[in-house]
Order: sequence, then structure tokens, then C-alpha cells
Amino acid sequence: MCISISGSLILSPPDPDAARAALDHLPAIPRDGEGPVFAEPWQAQAFAMAVELHARGLFTWPEWAATLAEEIARAGPEDTGRDYYLHWLAALERMVAAKGAATGGELAERKAAWDRAARATPHGEPIVLGRDKAS
Repeated sequence: MCISISGSLILSPPDPDAARAALDHLPAIPRDGEGPVFAEPWQAQAFAMAVELHARGLFTWPEWAATLAEEIARAGPEDTGRDYYLHWLAALERMVAAKGAATGGELAERKAAWDRAARATPHGEPIVLGRDKAS
């Protein structure tokens, strides 16, 4: 599995040592005896993006953990943990913007481009940016 964040950045599965380091610093992450547990492919992709961006030096694990904790706290006490990776994704977007890797506008346009591409993609086919001719 490769994960495309943008047209030019392709991520491979995270380095097992880097993934273990993430798990050591993020004890609340859903996991079983073998590692993190993902209910949907996008959750694994969001995890891999955070691991890769940390490996590239965009942020430290303490910075990441603090940002993620803030996102989880925003959900309030009624949060059951089912939305953990939605908080993860919100924290990732905040961190990328805060560190200057992308502006809020760039993130919004990328989301819109993925949405357009998903709508233009026949069911069962991989989503490809640019398929909609409007991105």
C-alpha cells in the first residue's frame, strides 16, 4: 500500500521501528497484540502520514500527542472513542498547518479535490486525483 498526500509525495507503509515509536508515545491508540487496529483504510493512511511526517522532522511525538489530546478533549466526555481517527486526522491537519507544511486554504482545496475525485470514480476503482478534470 502506498499513500499519496499530494501529487508529489508518496508514502510507503511506515517503517516498523517508527510505527513502534509512535505506539510508545501514543498509548491511547486503538491496538491489539500485534499493533494498531484500523476499522477503515483511511485510518491506516492517516496513521502512516503522521508517522512519515514525524520521521521527516515536521513535529516531535510530544508535540503530536499534545495536539491529538487537544482534539480529543474538544469532543468532550460523550466521546466514546469510536471517532479516535477523526480526532487523529483533525490533529494531523492542525499540525501540518501550524508547521507551515500547508495552509488552511491548501488543505481545504486538497479535501475538495479528493471529494470531486471520489464522486467521479466508479465504485470499486481506486480514487485518483485529477480524474474529475477540475482538480
